[in-house]
Amino acid sequence: MSHLDPHGSAEPRGWDRPDAPAPAPAPALPWPEPEIDPGQWHRRPAVLPDAYAEAPARSRPQADVAAAGDPAAMNGHRDHPDDSEYPTTQLEPVRDVEPEPEPARPPGRRQRGRRRAGADRPPTRQPVPSRAGRNLPAAIAVGVGLGALIVVPLFFYRTAFLVVVAAAVAVGMWEMARAVRRSGAHPPLVPLIAGGVLTIGLAWFSGPDALSLGLLVTVLGTMVWRLGDGPGGFQRDLTAATLIAVYVPFLGGFAALLAAVPEDGDLRVLVTLAAVVLSDTGGYAAGVSFGKHPMAPSVSPKKSWEGFAGSVAAAALGSALLLWLLLDVAPWWGALFGLAVSGAAVLGDLAESMIKRDLGVKDMSNLLPGHGGLMDRLDSILFALPTAYLLLAVFVPVLE
Repeated sequence: MSHLDPHGSAEPRGWDRPDAPAPAPAPALPWPEPEIDPGQWHRRPAVLPDAYAEAPARSRPQADVAAAGDPAAMNGHRDHPDDSEYPTTQLEPVRDVEPEPEPARPPGRRQRGRRRAGADRPPTRQPVPSRAGRNLPAAIAVGVGLGALIVVPLFFYRTAFLVVVAAAVAVGMWEMARAVRRSGAHPPLVPLIAGGVLTIGLAWFSGPDALSLGLLVTVLGTMVWRLGDGPGGFQRDLTAATLIAVYVPFLGGFAALLAAVPEDGDLRVLVTLAAVVLSDTGGYAAGVSFGKHPMAPSVSPKKSWEGFAGSVAAAALGSALLLWLLLDVAPWWGALFGLAVSGAAVLGDLAESMIKRDLGVKDMSNLLPGHGGLMDRLDSILFALPTAYLLLAVFVPVLE
């Protein structure tokens, strides 16, 4: 039977037909084709490297006998009697090696690192923070301590309350100056603190006009002090110093104005602080229980409109009762007072949150456990003080 032509012809080849001429040789292909030129495809090179040189082939029976007699030969016998010429045969075979047991540690010592839980040892319980992100017991203890530090001198020795206000203003200015340095500003701290304490004293002894004068003196003194450091960054440092002077000592000076009223200054400060505390407490309780709609997510993600409603409701109800009992103010005016103070307190909290977010800090400092810095507690009070001073001047005018 004749073979088929690999080029597609179905006729028999020339040597199968006696009358046909001898076929012409096929042209050489640029690549080896096993079916057409098997000799060229399977041809081995004449000269091989020494590592792969051809050795005399072992006959099949001898290989089987060697494999049966020598256990080492059972490890895959080859067609070459001397395997030492092949580099790969000199490698040791891979065997399963049992891991060595770890050396026993001396008793009473523990390896560095986190303790792992086992069958006889439960995992260490990590403290779960509150939904407000604070250590609630520490925050309550510090809050009670701060309240006692304010109320005791306010009712028993009012001049000591002036010292407390001045110290709080100085600490707040130090925290603010320390925080704004993250933005590259370096406001001079010495004239700021000196001017802030002077502002509080002027407000205590001379009234609202002296409070504005103290702010002006603080800003001018800071500018003159900063001129000694050269022109580099002067505008940036002076802007930060002015912000601190207005935010802390000027707004804090209204506490001195409230307490300086001879007849009922202590009660004015008390109802103002009570309205702020009621606002914070009502907002926290309502926000944790019902908060679903963020109030200002880009500024303070944890504040919600439900919490704001709880703040104004608690402050309005509490202030209506307190102003009626302590200052003889009609309940509806007291409710209006609580509503306004609560709104100012929330705005003050948002303002400080915006400043901290712009500076990239979570707290102004870590001075107070569970609260952060002192400015983190004064933020809402500073905005509430001028609001309360203005409303109380209308509801309970001071008799000259």
